[in-house]
Amino acid sequence: MVVLAAGAFTVVTVRRADRDPGAPVWRLPKADKAAAPAPATGLLGMLLPYDADRYARGPDMAQFGSDVALTGAQANLLRKESIKDPPRSQRRELERQLDRNPVRGMTMRGYVSRDTALGTPCTMEIVLAQMGHQRTVRSMAGVQKQVFGALKVFREGPEIKGYKGYKNSTACFLTPSDKDVRLDTMFCSGYVGDVLVTATATAGRPLDKKSAEDMLRAQLDRIKEPEAAV
Repeated sequence: MVVLAAGAFTVVTVRRADRDPGAPVWRLPKADKAAAPAPATGLLGMLLPYDADRYARGPDMAQFGSDVALTGAQANLLRKESIKDPPRSQRRELERQLDRNPVRGMTMRGYVSRDTALGTPCTMEIVLAQMGHQRTVRSMAGVQKQVFGALKVFREGPEIKGYKGYKNSTACFLTPSDKDVRLDTMFCSGYVGDVLVTATATAGRPLDKKSAEDMLRAQLDRIKEPEAAV
């Protein structure tokens, strides 16, 4: 059975929207800059908050902006949009799989991390997708790990260690070490409970892997401790 990762689909679709002028454009309500933001709760409240000293607001993720929450219906529509390229017969099967594993909600937030030992800021895009069942999330995270590992071109990234024990539930991979490429990108996926976490860190070479690892660990900790998401 094909199991598809909601977070990875979202990242691919959002990034493609920056380059594909013919892609359908999502129109989300614009935020009222004059209004004071309400305290974040639920899935949105699980995201790491912006912090002027460490985690500043990052660049926009295509037309979504740098901070967005999607309903389950919006997230599932976005997932289906991301599989429009395969042949029709394959696309129908993929759509059936998506219907069997619907997303209850999704949040995306972009950051600029200044907490780097190397002094080079990196951007981090974090996507949280709530699936409703830990078994489904575990399968999705496992498939993402298998896909990146099977491609062989990616370097193995750091393990997310610590007292919380994320070593077995997360995996990170780095883009190939090409001297002609000036950027490093690290892709990570993991889960806490029924929440799938997908993170993408990008910086000028060399990427401070320790800083990116610490930020991802902080995000996982925030999901694991409900009081931190109130």
